[in-house]
Amino acid sequence: MKTGWAVWITGLPASGKSLIARSLASKLEALGKSAQVLESDDLRRVLTPRPTYTPEERETFYHAMIHIGFLLASNGINVIFDATANRRRWRRKARETFPLFLEAFVDTPLEVCMERDPKGIYARAFEGKATTVPGRQVPYETPERPEARLDGRASPDLSADTILTAMRSHGFDLPSLA
Repeated sequence: MKTGWAVWITGLPASGKSLIARSLASKLEALGKSAQVLESDDLRRVLTPRPTYTPEERETFYHAMIHIGFLLASNGINVIFDATANRRRWRRKARETFPLFLEAFVDTPLEVCMERDPKGIYARAFEGKATTVPGRQVPYETPERPEARLDGRASPDLSADTILTAMRSHGFDLPSLA
């Protein structure tokens, strides 16, 4: 059986990860390659229905997320992780877990993320109702050597194309664009 690959799209909350992940999945589908998007908010609803975002809970959550991705990839299903994963060690663990892995960093200025704030997390942080927002109250460790660096102000489609180009240059078996 063929093993699936993994792409981790990381960046600050509200950096554009989810839009890029959906665009990438759609573009891959058009190329005849499917991928399961593992979106952290969706998984949290199941794994931690009342999240506290403590360091311990985040540790458990990201280990579970990586394991779910590993189970999928072990069965030939390609995986796109759509998750902040503010600590490098979690993304490093994913890199060590998957034989074919690519990290894509959505580089969006904090000010832009705070302006977007579709879930209101930065607003809650300013009100004191949230105390563990990456980039605000807890560190976000930027990737040291991502295979793809994306401008979070660019269109999601352009960012997805950048990821596809990086995937091709890093040995992912993808057909060429028509």
